[in-house]
Amino acid sequence: MTLATTLTLYVARRFLAATFAMLAGLTLLVALFDFIELLRRAATRPDAGFALVATIAGLRLPFVALQILPFAILLGGILAFWRLTRSSELVVARAAGISAWGFLSGPLLVSMLFGVIGTVAVSPLSSVMLARAERLDYAYLRASAGLTAIAGGRLWLRQADRELDPQGVAILSGRPAASRPGEKPGDFVLTDVSLWRLAANDRPLARIEAPRARLQPGRWALEDSVTFNADRSAGPRALIYFPTDLTPDRIENSFASPDTLSFWALPGFIAVLEAAGFSAVRHQLHFQSLLALPVLAAAMALLSAGFSMRTSRRGGVAQMIGAGVAAGFLLFVLDKITSEFGEAGTLPVELAAWAPTIAGLMLALALLLHLEDG
Repeated sequence: MTLATTLTLYVARRFLAATFAMLAGLTLLVALFDFIELLRRAATRPDAGFALVATIAGLRLPFVALQILPFAILLGGILAFWRLTRSSELVVARAAGISAWGFLSGPLLVSMLFGVIGTVAVSPLSSVMLARAERLDYAYLRASAGLTAIAGGRLWLRQADRELDPQGVAILSGRPAASRPGEKPGDFVLTDVSLWRLAANDRPLARIEAPRARLQPGRWALEDSVTFNADRSAGPRALIYFPTDLTPDRIENSFASPDTLSFWALPGFIAVLEAAGFSAVRHQLHFQSLLALPVLAAAMALLSAGFSMRTSRRGGVAQMIGAGVAAGFLLFVLDKITSEFGEAGTLPVELAAWAPTIAGLMLALALLLHLEDG
C-alpha cells in the first residue's frame, strides 16, 4: 500500500468519524427542540400523553437526519480538516509532494456514500415513519379534518358529516380520473368511489358505492350510486348529492407531503397526480433534490476542505472556518429561494433543484484550486 493510499484512508476515517458524530449530535439537538414543541402542544390535549409525544418525536428522527445531512457533512468536514491542519498532518503530507486532490478522494467518496444511503435507504424509512408521525399528529394534536392521501392510486378524503350524527365524519375513497367530453375541464372527478358515513365513535352508519363522483360547488354528485344501510340493506341506484365543504384547491393543497413519500414511490405518485390533472411540481422538486443529494454531499465535503485547510501560520483560520459555515447557510437560503421559484413555475424544476448543488460545487472547486494551485 502506497503512502498516498494510506493517507487517503486515514483522512477518510477521520472525516467519517467527525461527520457521523456531527450528524448524530445535530439530529439529537433538533429532535430535542421538536420534542419540547410537541410537549407544549400536547399540554392542552388530555388524550395526548408523554408516550405519544415521544413516539411522534422518535418517528421524525430519520426525517430530521436526512434534512440536516448536508450541514453535518459540512461541519464535520470542517472539524476533521481543521484538526488535521492544526496538527500539521496535512501540511507534512503536502510538503512530501502528496496533492490535496489525492487525499481528498477518500472524504469525497465517504460523503457521496452518505448521500446515496440517504437517498435510496433513509428516504424510504423516513417517509414511512414521517407519514405515521403526521397521522398521529393529526389525530391527537391537531384534530383537524380534511386529511388527504393517495395510496395505491386511490385518493382518500375525510370530511365532516352532520346529517346522521352531530359529530359524524365521512371518508370518501376513489381513483382520480379525467373529465368526460362535455364536462368542464377543471371538474374534479373520481371513479370507483366508496363513501363511508361514520358516527363519532367510528361506528358505521351507511356506505355508498358509486362508479363515478364529480365535485360540484358545495356537494359531491355520486352517479348511479347504491346506498347500503347499517343493517346491510341496499337501496335503489340513484344520483345522490352529498354535501361537502371541499374544493379542488383544498384537496390539491392537502395532498400527501413530498416528505412522506420515498424516493422509489415518488415517480409513480407524480404520474398519478399528473394523470388527474393536478400539479406535481412540489413532488418533482423533492425527487430532483433527492437525486442531487449525493452530489450536494460531495460539494459540502469539498467546501469544508476549502475553508479549513488553511495553515495557521498564514492567519485568519477562524475567519475562514466562519466563512465556511456562512457559505453553508447561504446555500441553504439559495435552496429555499430556488424552490419557491420552482414551485411558482418561474424556474424549471431541474434548475430549481440542482442550482444550490451546482453553486456549492463550483465554489468548493474554486477554493480548492486557489488553495492547491494558487
